[in-house]
Amino acid sequence: MAHMQQNAARVAVAQLPGKHTGGLSPQRVQQVKQLILERLGETLEVTELARACSLSRSHFSRAFKCSTGLSPQDWIRLQRIDRAKWLIQHTDQSLTQISLECGFCDQAHFCHMFTRSEGINPFAWRCRTVRDTQHATL
Repeated sequence: MAHMQQNAARVAVAQLPGKHTGGLSPQRVQQVKQLILERLGETLEVTELARACSLSRSHFSRAFKCSTGLSPQDWIRLQRIDRAKWLIQHTDQSLTQISLECGFCDQAHFCHMFTRSEGINPFAWRCRTVRDTQHATL
């Protein structure tokens, strides 16, 4: 009987909604995101981001993913693609210029990552966006 009560107590404790732990504090998340956005056009090492939070690289990576749902590299990549999309829509810069401004090592890598993210290459995305904008103004 005591054994059943112990098991029931363990199950009850295991089912309690626990506080989600292991992530970065909201202030640190905001600090890191701001640092990334300020230096998006540069080479960003996860080690530098971890150092800004006074954490080891591995601990920072786990905590960042726990807090944001994305690894630091994936979050950076997403921000670079978002900035590239904005530049494609709002400037007449070449794709080479945009790729470098967004921190991609070259246009080929940029095109590959953009296509992987959006399902369409950046040139075709630009053409479609321009076409859609022209149709919206008519």
